[in-house]
Amino acid sequence: MTAPAQKALPAELWRERQRAHAARVDAWTGPHLARRRLGQAHPVEDFLFTYYSLRPAQLRRWHPGSDHLLEGASASELGRDHVDVPGGARLDVAAALTRLGATLRWVGTLLQRTAERPALLGCFGLHEWAMVYRQPAEQLRHSAHPLRLGSATTDTVVESLPLRCSHADAFRFFTAAARPLNVTAVTRDRQLELEQPGCLHAGMDLYKWAYKLGPLVPSELVADTFSLARDIRLLDMQASPYDLSDLGVEPVQVETAEGRSEYAERQRAFAERSGPLRAAVLAHCERWLAAADQMQMRAPLAP
Repeated sequence: MTAPAQKALPAELWRERQRAHAARVDAWTGPHLARRRLGQAHPVEDFLFTYYSLRPAQLRRWHPGSDHLLEGASASELGRDHVDVPGGARLDVAAALTRLGATLRWVGTLLQRTAERPALLGCFGLHEWAMVYRQPAEQLRHSAHPLRLGSATTDTVVESLPLRCSHADAFRFFTAAARPLNVTAVTRDRQLELEQPGCLHAGMDLYKWAYKLGPLVPSELVADTFSLARDIRLLDMQASPYDLSDLGVEPVQVETAEGRSEYAERQRAFAERSGPLRAAVLAHCERWLAAADQMQMRAPLAP
């Protein structure tokens, strides 16, 4: 079977979407690029550009997340997996599905399983504390900023509260001394088993899954997940052991009962906010996997 005929998007319509997306992204990338030129670093605002692989210019590039014919467009401005056709450009569905099929299946499975689990709210952001546990000062990830409580008291907090991290990429940054203190060993091959919607990093990673599936996911949704991840990162660092007062970042003092209560409530709110975005990315996975089946591409797309 062949792919269904593409609908056409008039130039005035898709170019307005393109302009709106660029303006939205520029508000995030502009300050980051300015700091980079000055050799400055911001552990909250720069994190999404340094930890994740998508470059600012790639985040700015717009694509519709569909196989519509974009009238008057060129493939070069839309990026990978797009082709020029009479009257404009469109997504080469077969090329995109061949490249991303296994990723679609794995991400879809992860998001589905995550959504089916209850949100666990008892970690209190202690993953950041476990990343500095018994760590020499010169080896701290954000060594330009002191620890709020000092090294000894920070270590005492880690030892006095249970570590309940469920996220593979957070756990892998634990110090060697902190890993045995976690309630479970979180390995990459257990990610489908352990990831749950209350985890801040699972919420931030929706951005990663959305952009990794580009151009099968619309840029507006990628930007929505970036916005969520940016807000989550603020709480992530507010609850960290670092003193970021010079940046205007007020701490959530998770070493206290009041701070842990505040963290859990804000964590719950992020879990609720993440739900619709997780469902939206999952819906795109399901849609494009169905298209692959319709195009008889199931065998080459096996994970």
